[in-house]
Amino acid sequence: MKVRNILGERFKERAFDIESQNLMTRGGYMKQVGNGIYSLFMPAKRIQNKIEAILREEMDAIDGQEVLFPVVMPATLWQSSGRFDSIGKELLRFKDRSGADMVLGMTHEEAAVQMAMNVAGTYQKYPFMIYQIQTKFRDEPRARGGLIRVREFTMKDGYSFHTSQEDLDRYYERAFRAYERIYARAGVPEVIAVKSDSGMMGGKVSHEFMLLADIGEDSIVICPECGMRANMEACEAITENVPDDELLPLTEVYTGEAKTIEEVAGFLKTAADKTCKAIVYQRNEDDSYVLIFCRGDREINETKLTNYLKAKIHPAVDIENANLAAGNIGPVGLETNATVLFDRSLVGATNLVCGANKAEYHMTGFNPSRDLPEGTKFIDLTKAVEGGICPVCGKHSLSVKNGIEVGNIFQLGRRYTEAMGMTYDDENGARINPIMGCYGIGVGRLIASVCEARHDDYGPIWPITIAPWQVEICALRVNDEAVKAAADKLYSELEKAGIEVLYDDRPVSAGFMFSDADLFGAPIRVVISPKTISRGCFELSARDKSFGYDIEIDSAAEAVCSKVRELIEAVNAKVPERL
Repeated sequence: MKVRNILGERFKERAFDIESQNLMTRGGYMKQVGNGIYSLFMPAKRIQNKIEAILREEMDAIDGQEVLFPVVMPATLWQSSGRFDSIGKELLRFKDRSGADMVLGMTHEEAAVQMAMNVAGTYQKYPFMIYQIQTKFRDEPRARGGLIRVREFTMKDGYSFHTSQEDLDRYYERAFRAYERIYARAGVPEVIAVKSDSGMMGGKVSHEFMLLADIGEDSIVICPECGMRANMEACEAITENVPDDELLPLTEVYTGEAKTIEEVAGFLKTAADKTCKAIVYQRNEDDSYVLIFCRGDREINETKLTNYLKAKIHPAVDIENANLAAGNIGPVGLETNATVLFDRSLVGATNLVCGANKAEYHMTGFNPSRDLPEGTKFIDLTKAVEGGICPVCGKHSLSVKNGIEVGNIFQLGRRYTEAMGMTYDDENGARINPIMGCYGIGVGRLIASVCEARHDDYGPIWPITIAPWQVEICALRVNDEAVKAAADKLYSELEKAGIEVLYDDRPVSAGFMFSDADLFGAPIRVVISPKTISRGCFELSARDKSFGYDIEIDSAAEAVCSKVRELIEAVNAKVPERL
């Protein structure tokens, strides 16, 4: 391919703060059509094709069968699973010309069950996995970061069906390893798997695959001591309280206008971890109140709270209706119609400051073990913290990092097959609901994530296994007949050898040509100029500047092919074996 023929413009001016969005816009990879909706130019489409090829190879290797589900589905399909009503505005609903309710697919569990229903009616058909690479639409309220968070996206999603939990467990391990292979083959072997919350997908066992990055919206909790890794939403929070030698009596104290933890702790000259904090939410379904008490230096994990309540929630708007004194709420002498919960961070705490349930007053000397009713239940409802206690090894070693989710896998259990009535005949003729697994990777997000991990100030540095082109030839002063002849010859030889080559023979300055080459991000660059030809050589260099040397003109094609093979082998060396 010649640069002169490529549709799309490259430019120097910074376009966005998030680097992948900035570089892929400047480099002519994509063009925004609407909020969270993009068209892809050829360079990005070539990367997408390569990632899709890797996905197909790895899914086929674990016995996946590629299928294709519809983008548009009747609402009855989603009503049969219960998700038509349980999912919010992210699911795009509309009516067709006959007035029937329809949805635009954001995920395809229902379609997978509908496809397999009645055609997998006996245990002899199991296990099996079906997958697709398909366009989806999620009406994301916070589209941002180019392809990092979009509304329309291409996704590989797979669904496995099993007759036993043991069989699902075995397959889940194979899929887990296949995902590790996918990321390594795409040039980002540093992607890590973390335990996660399954959210709207359902199921009890789930993992997210994360690429650590400053711009990541997910918080990842890591223990460097034992290797524990979990999404913040799913990480158990352990709080250690050192009891005081003496339990102080409950004492009402004047605190005036001090209401926040920082204000109250400052007024009483105590630490935040010696306070008890009250947080109020409301259930979305009926606006009923939920009141949580936790240690003052902890934050509520809203995912844990949602899972515990089995209801969606939002921060309370008007707590006076719940008979609560805003900024002075305390657990002692409390009279309220709210659901009251206590976090585990209060276990073992002594002599805390808490609200007195009346304006301008707090209590000192609150001791949960003494002052709360016997049998009070303490629940894990807060977030893990930097330097906190690891729930696996028990050391004060937790580290909190930002990450981009680049894939997820779930053990769905029988949630969908039971709801939709999918069954099979077991060995004894009994009708049984099969057990499901689910496996997803967003292709566009993976492209952007690789760019986040592999770039410099000048452009992307694509791994050779997914780069739009493996080699770029830069012919400087192409009006020189010797340069033109040598560049044309090398271009022809590399194409015949099966190398993916981008050829820049435009009559532009070296600086302009190299700037564009940096944005194309080909891992290998060959520079041909009057100067190099006078030395009887070409310049061969790496986009990441890891090597650079002269190669003889007569053996240039062979030298380039050898370097391509070497870089591919370096990527593949980090790919784990299949299970």
